[in-house]
Amino acid sequence: MNSNPSALAELSGRRSGPPSSLPAKRDERPRPPRGRWYSFAGAGALVAVGYMDPGNWATALSSGARYGYRLLFVVLLASLMGMLLQWVASRVGVVTGRDLAQLCRERYSRRTTTLLWLACEVAIIACDVAEVVGSAVALQMLFGLSLTAGVLSSAIGTFAMLALQRGGKRPLQRAVTALVLFVSFCFVVQLALAHPAWREVLTGLAPSPALLRDAGMLWLAAGVLGATVMPHNLYLHSSLVKDHAPQRDDETIGDALKGVNIDTFASLGLAFVVNASLLIVAAAVFHAAGHTDVDDLADAHRLIAPLVGSHWAGIAFATALLACGLNATVTGTLAGQAVMEGFLQLKMARWARALLTRGLAIGPALAAVASFGQHGSNALLVATQVVLSLQLPLAVIPLVRFASDADLMGRWRVARVPLSLAWTCAGLIVVLNGAMLWQSIFGQ
Repeated sequence: MNSNPSALAELSGRRSGPPSSLPAKRDERPRPPRGRWYSFAGAGALVAVGYMDPGNWATALSSGARYGYRLLFVVLLASLMGMLLQWVASRVGVVTGRDLAQLCRERYSRRTTTLLWLACEVAIIACDVAEVVGSAVALQMLFGLSLTAGVLSSAIGTFAMLALQRGGKRPLQRAVTALVLFVSFCFVVQLALAHPAWREVLTGLAPSPALLRDAGMLWLAAGVLGATVMPHNLYLHSSLVKDHAPQRDDETIGDALKGVNIDTFASLGLAFVVNASLLIVAAAVFHAAGHTDVDDLADAHRLIAPLVGSHWAGIAFATALLACGLNATVTGTLAGQAVMEGFLQLKMARWARALLTRGLAIGPALAAVASFGQHGSNALLVATQVVLSLQLPLAVIPLVRFASDADLMGRWRVARVPLSLAWTCAGLIVVLNGAMLWQSIFGQ
């Protein structure tokens, strides 16, 4: 039987050729195109959602209505701290290929790991309570639903958003990004209608010495900090980007870090604009008109249209709040899944994780609605953000330690000025929480 040598060589993978003619074997896993930073985009938008959830609305609304523009510098400081810490979290994830929860499990004792996991779960549940209540208030504003019905129906939006992941990560990321841009547009409209005093806005960016003397300002400042720099967002960000450099070589890691950094700073910069806009609108509309006692989302919605002189202000307020609530439920679910898998090595379907977290959050939300009615929602929202602030050091301190570890991070470790700034952030968080607790317990 005759055979064709060239055909046999082709069928056998061209093994008949001399070894010297073969190219060196390389890792065949796909490498993201060099120079295309947008191939790494998406994680920043998901993380930024946590920076503009209903808890942020509550703290910014109370701050602006009660103190005018004086706490705007806290929003700026918290946003800058958030950018730095999220940059550190994403760097750890890209370089090590592991998320913060996995590193804690690997490097700490079981007792410490359990403590950190429980603290993070408390933070996630507290955040989800804020999202449930915020979404319920938005549904009441738009459709006249009772808060109880809104709390129970808020889970539907969560599962609808998570269903987008059946087509991969991109559909969910695009939906989240679209909602973030929609919220930003709503606040552009509200700023245009509110006509804030921009000179006073600039003055508000300077630190106020009254902060450490006023228990109310400290309470709200801690709420702003917890609402902006969420502890579970650090776990989530490191998890979302940990597979961005699969080859683990310096070239791939460098490319991934460039793309992730652009995505992070652009997304969180937009989140700062939204949060600052909310406080500015509250100061310009409520504080300037003498309504310093407006600390409830429902009251704010009722008053904003007549004070501004346009019904569009109320519609933009309510729809933006609902969009933020829907977006934030996705972030909380993804963060909960990353934390559970990282700390416990326990995998759970996203719908099951959403059901668990939302089930634990609905109880406190229903209790608050039953106890305080529609006018108690904002106090609950601010309290949940203070809980997040108290949990924050338990995530920040391990993160900065891992990021500065030369054995773990190699040439990519965080050092010098960024490291000093990161430890300064951790110290400021501890001091602010301590001062807030002291004033709450012993202050008048």
